[in-house]
Amino acid sequence: MLLAAIEGFALGAGLIIAIGAQNAFVIRQGIIGRHVFPVATICFLSDALLIAVGAAGVGALIAANDVVRSVAAWGGAAFLLVYGLKALHAAWRAEGMDWNGEGGRSSGLKPAILTALAFTYLNPHVYIDTVMLVGGVAGQFDARDRYAFTGGAILASCVWFYGLAYGATRLAPLFRTATAARVLDGTIALIMFSVAGALIWGEVGRWR
Repeated sequence: MLLAAIEGFALGAGLIIAIGAQNAFVIRQGIIGRHVFPVATICFLSDALLIAVGAAGVGALIAANDVVRSVAAWGGAAFLLVYGLKALHAAWRAEGMDWNGEGGRSSGLKPAILTALAFTYLNPHVYIDTVMLVGGVAGQFDARDRYAFTGGAILASCVWFYGLAYGATRLAPLFRTATAARVLDGTIALIMFSVAGALIWGEVGRWR
């Protein structure tokens, strides 16, 4: 069981560490110091849920349904493009980040929660990594080791999201200037557009 748990942790960490749209959002929330714990918790609990669902065998069903995959891909691409444009606009009119809760960069808890949920459930890459890949590997173990493997993958998600969010808060002093804030938002916009482009390209390629 210990070996299965270690394998689950390693696979979960390997898949989640790549800086994609969801991770970029978590980093930004950490840097601006807004609703860090709720955002990290939503991402972690969502990951845990999807990993458990995949380990239960749902991943194979989703992978076999082309309609579900297409809807998720186009919906996710649209959301990422909109958020990318928003980040690009923020980079254009960048100001130094306000750490005292005053000024235009602060945002409410509800928008932060809804955005975290959108980055999780409207991003097909999240389903591919958690439900399909982790769930697919979990299916190779017997019942007892499958629980250990799934637990290891969930632990990796927990360590990553809280570590990423609170680690990013240490970078906050670097982003007090408008130039640094512009670099952050510009980088996030680039990540959003790249992921959206990959989703669109994948769907277009399927219909050629």
